[in-house]
Parts: sequence; C-alpha cells; structure tokens
Amino acid sequence: MLLTPATAASALLGALPDPVLRLTGEGGVAWLNPAARERLGEPGPGGWPGLFSPETAGLLADAAAQVRGGVPEVRRSVGLPGSLAPALATLTPDGEGGVLLHLRDSRHPLEVAEELMDGLGLGLLVQAEDGRVLQANAAGQRLLDLSLAQMTGAAPADTRWHVVSAAGERLSPEDLPTRAAQQTGEAQRDVLLGVALPGEAGGTRWLNVTALPRHIPGTRQAKQVTTVFADVTREQTLRRELERSEQRYRSLVEATSQIVWTTAADGTFGGPQPDWTAFTGQQEAEYAGVGWLAALHPDDRASAEVAWAHASATRSLYQTEYRLRRADGTYLPMLARGVPVLAPGGQVREWVGVNQDLSAVRAAEEHLRALNAELEGRVAGRTRELAELTRFSTLLLTAAGEGIFGLDRRGHTTFANPAAARLLGYSIERLIGAEQHALIHHHHADGEVFPVGECPIHQTLQDGQPRRCEEDVFWHAGGHPVPVSYVVSPTRGAAGEVSGAVVMFQDVSERQRARAELEAAVRDLERSNAELEQFAYVASHDLQEPLRTLGSYAELLARRYHGQLDDRADQYLGFMVEAVGRMRGLIQDLLGFARVGRAGGTGAVPTAVSLDGALRQAGGNVLALLEATGGELTWDAPQTVRGHPGLLVQLLTNLIGNGLKFHREGTAPRVRVTAVVEGTEVLIRVTDNGIGIAPEYHERVFAIFQRLNPRETYPGNGMGLAICRKIAEAHGGRLTLTSTPGEGTTFELRLPLWREGA
Repeated sequence: MLLTPATAASALLGALPDPVLRLTGEGGVAWLNPAARERLGEPGPGGWPGLFSPETAGLLADAAAQVRGGVPEVRRSVGLPGSLAPALATLTPDGEGGVLLHLRDSRHPLEVAEELMDGLGLGLLVQAEDGRVLQANAAGQRLLDLSLAQMTGAAPADTRWHVVSAAGERLSPEDLPTRAAQQTGEAQRDVLLGVALPGEAGGTRWLNVTALPRHIPGTRQAKQVTTVFADVTREQTLRRELERSEQRYRSLVEATSQIVWTTAADGTFGGPQPDWTAFTGQQEAEYAGVGWLAALHPDDRASAEVAWAHASATRSLYQTEYRLRRADGTYLPMLARGVPVLAPGGQVREWVGVNQDLSAVRAAEEHLRALNAELEGRVAGRTRELAELTRFSTLLLTAAGEGIFGLDRRGHTTFANPAAARLLGYSIERLIGAEQHALIHHHHADGEVFPVGECPIHQTLQDGQPRRCEEDVFWHAGGHPVPVSYVVSPTRGAAGEVSGAVVMFQDVSERQRARAELEAAVRDLERSNAELEQFAYVASHDLQEPLRTLGSYAELLARRYHGQLDDRADQYLGFMVEAVGRMRGLIQDLLGFARVGRAGGTGAVPTAVSLDGALRQAGGNVLALLEATGGELTWDAPQTVRGHPGLLVQLLTNLIGNGLKFHREGTAPRVRVTAVVEGTEVLIRVTDNGIGIAPEYHERVFAIFQRLNPRETYPGNGMGLAICRKIAEAHGGRLTLTSTPGEGTTFELRLPLWREGA
C-alpha cells in the first residue's frame, strides 16, 4: 500500500518524541502529535500562552509575530514546566497563516546524574563552599537515613545520628572527606565511613565515599563539592568475618606447628619470618629470596629445591624432609609442608607452610593423647570455631585444582572434592560410600589386576605411614585409565589409631606426554648428530688420499717443468699447488671439527684442568705468531675447570691466535685472558685490541667455513671459531662474544668448575 504525502507526514509527526504544535491567532492551538499533549497538557481559557510561564509565553508570542511578518524561521531558548534545563523552540510558517512550533526538550545534567545515581543505588550530595547542602538524590537520602529537609536544616534530625571512621571513632564535620576536598582542592577517594543509624534499623551503615571538588575557573579553590557514596556494609561485614576467620586459622596453625612461614608466588622468602628467625637465627637479609637454603644441610639442599620446583610448577602440595640447622648449629630432621593460596582467578597469590620437628613427633603424640580427655570436655565450647574451620576447609577443598578424597578404615570413600569427581568422571554422590580400590584403582595401566594388598593407599591404611606415588593410574568412569601422581596421608582417631586416609592426586597425562615427546626428540637429535659427525669424519678422512696424490703430482710437475714451459704455465702450476695446500688445510680443519664431536662419545673421563697450565701450553703454541706480530699475551686465571686437557688447550690456542691474527694495521696486538668463578662455572674472558666484528656477524663467525675478511689479508679457512664453540659445548659450556668494530673483541667462555667428588 502506498502512503500519501499527508499520511506519511502525519505518521512522522506521531513518532517524534518532541512536542509539535500549530499556533493560530488569539491563542488558538492545535496538537500535531501525541508528545505535545503528553508534555504540555491541555490549554486553559487563555489559549496556548497558558501552557507556559509568562516569560516563555512572551518570548513565543514575539517570535510568532516575526514569523507571520515574513521571517522564515525563528529560534528561542525557553523554559518548560518541570524542567531545569532550557528547551529549544523553533517557529516556522505553516503556509496557511499559522505558525508551527517545535520544542526540543533537554534535561539538566544534574537531573540526568541524579537519575543515573538512583538507578545504580549510589548516593549523590552537592554542597556549597560554606558546607550547605544544595542537592541530594533519593538514593543519597535513603543511604544517609536523612531527608533533604533535614540535610538543609529545614527540618530537625535525630541528634543520635553521627558519622564514624573505619576504626569506629566518632567524626566531626571537620574530619569528613567533603571538608578535606573543600580545603585542599584535591579529590578524596574511596574513604570508608560509617553512619550510625538511630532509627528502627539501628546499627552502622558503611559507605565508600568519594568527594570531588568543583574549582573556581583559574584557581584551586573549590566552589562546590560533589560527594558520591555507595553502601558497602555487606562487603565490610564479610571482610571482617574473613579477617577473623583467617586470624583464627593462622592462630590454629601457629599453635600446632613449630615453624610457620610464607613465601611470594614465585616461592621466594620476603618480609619478616619470625618463626624461621627464632629457630635458625637467620635474619631477613640472610633468608631473603632463596637464602633460606643456606640453613639446610648441604646434602639435603638439592632434593629440597627439586621438591619445591615440582610443587611450584604444579601448584600442588609441597612436602619434603630435610635437616635444618638450629641457631646453636645443631641439625634437626624436619618435615616441611606448604600449600598454595590461590587468587579468585586461579593464580597463586602466596604459599603458606609449616616445618615440623620430626624428633619431637612421638613426644607430641603422647602429649596430645594425654590432652584428649580434656579436649573432649571443651568440644561444646569450640563448636562454633570448628564450624568456621570446617567452612574454611570446605572452601579450600572446593577451590583446589587437585583431586582430594578421604577414606575410612575400610577403604570406603568418605568425601571427595569437585576436582576429584571431574578428573574421574563420577559424581560426588557416586564416589562417597563406594569402595575406593574396587571403583577406581582395580587394575594397573597394562590391564593387569591390582591386588588391594599391594595398593600403596591401602598399605597406609594398614601401617599409618604417608606415601607418595609419582606414577600410577586411576580408572575413569568411561573405562579408560587416568595417569596420576598422588600423596596419601593417614588420619588418626582420638587414641592415635589409624582412622582413615586423605588422598590428594593430580592428572599427569600432559606431563607424561611432554616427557615422551622430549625423550623422542632428544634421541632423534643425538642420532642425527652422531650420523653427521661420522659422515664428516669419514668424508674428510677419505678425501685426503686422492688429494695427497693430486698434490704430489702437482708439486712434481712444478719442479720438473719449471722454466721449460712459458710463464703462464708456471703460474698455473703455482696456482694448482697453492689450491691443493688450501684444500689440505680445509680437510684437516674439517677432520679436527669432526674429531671434537667424536671425542665426546669416546667415554674419556673429564679431569681437573689447570687454566694456568693450559694457558702456558697455548702461549707456547702461538709463540711464533707473537714474535712475528710483536704481540703481547698476559693472563690471570688460577682456577681449575673440569674437562679434557688437549681439547681445552686447542680451544684457548685458537682464541688467542684469533686475537693475534686479526690485529689492526700499525698496532701491535695485545691479548689478555682473565677468569672468575660464577656459581658452578668459570667465566673466562679473552680480550684483544684487534679489528673487531660488526654486530650482524657475531653469530655467523661461529659457523664452519665462514670468513669475514679476504684470505690474502688474514689467512685461514674459517673453521677455528666453529671448532672452539664445539669444544666448549662438548664440555657443557658456552662460547659467545662482544665486540666493537675498530676497538677489539672479547670472547666469553663458560666452563664447569672442578669440584672434588663432583
């Protein structure tokens, strides 16, 4: 159906949200859309001027007269009933002697702000420079339990109404954030205040308050302060309950453990550790980071680090035993346990742990048994505390990513957390009450039946000893095995008898898959390297025989027919002999490069190698080069490293010779060798004052047959540094360089430090 222009215009006017009217002579008016009637209402006896204030009616009458006088369009800013903000009035002729009036109604920003704040449940309060309340939204009046009249002083308020600080202290008007914002001109954000409610509700309503000053233009002086506040009573109550629960939990831990400690998310000690200091005598500067390892027996440090690295990587229970040095120097056996505290997003926030003196376990158990009767009489008084602790434990079990389930003495499941149900594919209801071994632990990974008597979990139920199993399988509800590692800890009754066990387990499928892939890659790489080294060795060895024959005949031709042919023939024979010599040198270098790889697989045992002795031999090897260049070689390296003497002498000879050979024109070469110990390594620096190497070639120079300079200027085959790096890596070390073109080069060589018994 086609719309006529009149129908289309009528539909458009009806859809407009702004009022549209037709003004005629002597106050006549016609509504052109529903918005006009809804916004302005019905006119009185005086016609359309009665819809507006006298001032607005006068402005509109004057504008209408201008339109009737021939002005095509007149706009005026006018006020509308019930609106703080001005409206835009547009008057145009209607073509029939009347005037069309279009009103675009706007809203005052304060009205919009109040409506938005009310919708969000946020209080809004506007105060003048002298502290008088100018405006307050409905939510603000409700949160403060005061009417706008009471705030402005027009009506009396209950004298018991007052404001308190976060600590509960009563505050005067001078102490409020609004006064601070007014006096300083700075915003006061997120201030926690309490409003004491004297009415029927009573109690204290806690508010998060932000006071924002509105400055006089060009100054820091506040002419108004806008205060926004939100009700945080529930959050404050929950926070205080959580703090009390956490304090109760920490007090319980401290009361039942000898040493309590906390670490950062990365496992490093930080901040005061009073229990640790009291026992070991270590101060904060000593145990900070990983300095706490120094208090462990030297033979136990490595295993403690491995256990910690595993727990940190898997975010699982940290449990290990080691000997800890007391402040008097005595080592005592300790059981160390730690658990990660997770943030809502699953990230580790910190670690909380305890150290228990195992030498006192039996005495403590006897003491606990003696106290059992007394504790029974206090059970009623501790019901509330135990309920809180149970709630906290339930939260921990629910949030844990590891599967956890408990067993009674018969091996039946007594509880299971959601992670256990998810990893095993059963509902928690199906797990609870079921015989654990028959349900999830009945067969080995290869399908062989797993007798319950051989099960580590049920062995713990029998002898009460904790156990850790790194590789086992539980059976999923879907019928497939789930690779797991688990820790089983016994639980005991009032008399000390084994009453059950708690099992914490992890799915290690990804870890096993990654380990298998890594082992396969290592095997492939080792086989590939061995084949390449064998090929290089055989190829370079077999090439020497035909080259030796070619060189012999070339030299024979050069000697026998020298001068008998023309000059060009003698020159060609010379080129042939020279090329054979270069080829022989390349093959020898390639053979030496291959021998380095073969030497690592010969089974030769590394020995203690004195760097000073090795440098003396290397100095003798480059003596001719020192004399030819007028160079200088010095060293200061008293350390002893672990390696093969012959290969290390070759390595040092090549590095020193490299520095002597690539010297600057007109400058005598100087090579300096120094060494320092860094942990379990010796860092050796070979520094020269030669031509240097541009940054883009720092790695390229270590590739075989790589030359950066013409052979005529600096002789060589480009194999020396490749052999050097291969020797370093064969010793478990590294070889890198730093260099500035035109100033010199420093090679940094890291080799393992020799240690007796290592």
